[in-house]
Amino acid sequence: MNRFKSTVFIIFILFFIFNFGLPVFSAVCTPLADGTTPANCGSGSVSLPNPLDPTGKNSVTPQTLIGKVIAAALGVVGSLALLMFIYGGFTWMTSAGSPDKVTKGKGIMVWAAIGLAVIFSSYALVKFVITGLTT
Repeated sequence: MNRFKSTVFIIFILFFIFNFGLPVFSAVCTPLADGTTPANCGSGSVSLPNPLDPTGKNSVTPQTLIGKVIAAALGVVGSLALLMFIYGGFTWMTSAGSPDKVTKGKGIMVWAAIGLAVIFSSYALVKFVITGLTT
């Protein structure tokens, strides 16, 4: 039964990450009933801006690239910490008065809160250092 719970939890986390944690670009332009395309579809081709933009006004230096990677990683880790906070609350609420489960739920929530504090402070530190290096 414990293996089933962990499998369901992993599937839930993967579902959450792939549906809400990753940016989704949807550019579907279906033709109208008369065969024409809507005005906001342009010429039928979709172009996304290059995030690295090596030749434009926002050219990427190694510092900004590393900053973007770290910010993205901290965002994912923050989402996982939030999921653990929710899991701890769920464990506590479904404990049915069992002292062991209440303690386990409280412990998960406390460590998730500590993790969020570490994540927020590390994000602020990285932002400060990257801003200092790029200006």
